[in-house]
Amino acid sequence: MQLIFTKGSGKHDKMEVIRDDSLTDLAESIECPKQGIIPHDMVHYAVEHTLHKRGFVGRVLDGETASFHMEAESESDGVERLVEVFQADGWSGWSSSSTDMLDLYQVTCRARQCEPLALEADDIDAVRKRILELTEQWQSTPVGKSLALQFEHSQHAP
Repeated sequence: MQLIFTKGSGKHDKMEVIRDDSLTDLAESIECPKQGIIPHDMVHYAVEHTLHKRGFVGRVLDGETASFHMEAESESDGVERLVEVFQADGWSGWSSSSTDMLDLYQVTCRARQCEPLALEADDIDAVRKRILELTEQWQSTPVGKSLALQFEHSQHAP
């Protein structure tokens, strides 16, 4: 499956989902509100691709419709909370320590009554490294142009 992020000139970017299988011949498209960092679903890609976890992107790969409303699911909910923690880190300049991020993740999961993923500081560092690579690519992508990312079954837990 390919995720194609197109940089918009207004308040939104766009993500298109291009499936490699026969589930659908049509691309699905989602408007991504600009948030001052990479798009939310690109953060999902970084988390899921790096940690081999099943969240929004993995669920779409497995055939669910790419939408803002998905049924609760333990691992996917844990991924969503982690994405939120990385977004918060991004909004504050990507400068939080791995330990602080792990602590915030635990607090966030408890507040949302969500089972946290088993994570270590090295996991946080690996995801941040990938996010920073994507940030550099996204910043160099001109308005109206796209960044395509490939996501495969081997990149998330089935």
